[in-house]
Amino acid sequence: MAKMTVLQYPDERLRKVAQKIEKVDDNIRSVIDDMFETMYEEQGVGLAATQVDVHRRLFVSDCSEDQNEPLVFINPEITEAEGHFKNDEGCLSFPGVYAKVERAERITVTALDKNGERFSRSAEGLLAICIQHEIDHLDGKLFVDYLSPLKRERIRKKLEKEQRLAEKQAAEAQ
Repeated sequence: MAKMTVLQYPDERLRKVAQKIEKVDDNIRSVIDDMFETMYEEQGVGLAATQVDVHRRLFVSDCSEDQNEPLVFINPEITEAEGHFKNDEGCLSFPGVYAKVERAERITVTALDKNGERFSRSAEGLLAICIQHEIDHLDGKLFVDYLSPLKRERIRKKLEKEQRLAEKQAAEAQ
């Protein structure tokens, strides 16, 4: 297994729409393993393949407190959604940024698992948020797209400033 690099906003590759996975094979399973390693190391609860520059319809998640309930969703589709609520969301591609986003309160998702077997799962709470958030990534949509243009611009400027500062510090350290 190998840790992957998580793309950071405003990287345009985060806007690429992921392609359907036609066959779940050892190559895909290897990507899944690497994604889990990356997600756990980055202390996330979900990671879409798009975020690691793999533009395939796949995401991993683990919303458990002990990080012992890994879930794989290949070619996921939300088949039911009900209720609405706003909750703070963050994203590994937006370090340190959190914002209130409105999502469906309860969902049902259909997907393939790591073995290529089709399943359906109902979710609410954090898992429902995570599933919707990660599917958005696969569609090239980011959680900041739900925010006002002013808030999006503030976030973009903040992250660009932090990136410039990090690059400057790295250059000075050499």
